Amino acid sequence: MTSPDTPSSPQPETGPEYADRVYRSGSALAGGVLLLGLAGWLGIDAMIRGEGRTPWFALAGLLLAVPLVVAFTFRPAVFAGEDRLRVRNPFRTIALPWGAVEGVRAGYSSEVFAEGRTFQLWAIPVSLRARKKTARRSARSAAADDVRGASPAGAGPDRAPADEAVSELAELAERYARRETAQGTAEVRWAYEVLAPAAAGAVLLAVVALLG
Repeated sequence: MTSPDTPSSPQPETGPEYADRVYRSGSALAGGVLLLGLAGWLGIDAMIRGEGRTPWFALAGLLLAVPLVVAFTFRPAVFAGEDRLRVRNPFRTIALPWGAVEGVRAGYSSEVFAEGRTFQLWAIPVSLRARKKTARRSARSAAADDVRGASPAGAGPDRAPADEAVSELAELAERYARRETAQGTAEVRWAYEVLAPAAAGAVLLAVVALLG
């Protein structure tokens, strides 16, 4: 997850017109690399050098920890295409046709509303610290414009990265909601590729602990 001192800055990765826009948290990816490196170093060292039950504890810990680290750092992403919004959260993937999207909001967290349900956008974390910094920067800019007696042509309100990303998603929802190919119902799929190895690690950890 992101630290309070270094708010994440999800930005759209745009390509050709037919490609989805992809929103991810850069700080989450960096944190995931560091956590996996640390877990691998400690776990493998314990498996090689450990004695007694230590290698088994290390193996079980890696089986449990690695999928969870991947789930909370590398997995979260939001894919926005012309027909649907696909939200990949730690343990679920939600496919939402634009016609089913009722709204997108960034409050204390980023959320999308569809079919009377609320889904969080883990890939677009909200940072109150970033909002305060943006507000201060906008206030200083406005004060400078007042002194000069004019504002730059085309200048708009400065917004925090999460608010900017959510605003773009709301615009896409409004633009594509009436497309014939953007109709349908929400589809939710559990990430068993994450849950299964994590559960296996938890079971192995419990077995090793009981046998000891």
